[in-house]
Amino acid sequence: MDELIIAGQKLTSRFFLGTGKFAGKELMRAAIEQSGAEVVTVALRRVDLQQTAENILNFVPPNVRLLVNTSGARSADEAVRIARLGRAAGAGAWIKIEVISDSRHLLPDNQETVKAAEILAAEGFTVLPYISPDLYAARALVKAGAAAVMPLGALIGSNQGLQTRHLLEVLRQEIAEVPLIVDAGIGAPSQAAAAMEMGCDAVLVNTAVAAADDPVAMARAFSLAVRAGRAAYLAGQAPASAGASASSPLTGFLYNDK
Repeated sequence: MDELIIAGQKLTSRFFLGTGKFAGKELMRAAIEQSGAEVVTVALRRVDLQQTAENILNFVPPNVRLLVNTSGARSADEAVRIARLGRAAGAGAWIKIEVISDSRHLLPDNQETVKAAEILAAEGFTVLPYISPDLYAARALVKAGAAAVMPLGALIGSNQGLQTRHLLEVLRQEIAEVPLIVDAGIGAPSQAAAAMEMGCDAVLVNTAVAAADDPVAMARAFSLAVRAGRAAYLAGQAPASAGASASSPLTGFLYNDK
């Protein structure tokens, strides 16, 4: 079986799903179930620390691993504080570091992200940092002990697809120590498949599923696309050619006029 291994944990699904923007929690749960996702991201600020019936954690299937994200953090210190609160609240030690101080384009602050990763990895967290696709930042995160690297495909929530494709290809060529998970910007199942065909290890999607007319059906479509893209990558795609090449020989016809 083609398993994805993160920090020693084996996953059979390479499709990660975010829990924001859904019209309701029951709809979110149905989408998670149909997606087959084994990892979902949850912003700590959306977790009810008082544990009431409406706590979002009550709507996440029990077999799914929580990946708490530090959404809202504007510095490494804030991200570290959120991660510690999440673990103390029982949300686990898997953390998606998300540090964004740019309120217009919502681009991650790579420098602060590296700082937070160094601290949290040393404290035993399983760190999955969200970054702009920069090779030097990715290398620094691997050195810091990150369990994966999560570069953006396009601006978060934009559904623009793989706008950073060439940079992602560089990361795929150079970062082999940990999984590469494309996060943010993917807007269609075909784009998720394309990321997997490149050799990326997984994709994380939220807006494209939650904002679809039928989020449950879209979650299923993304899951299938991720599986197809991974299968295509493993199969080894035929190289592109600049010219035409007949699939059948142009000699030896049945009828040959003389």
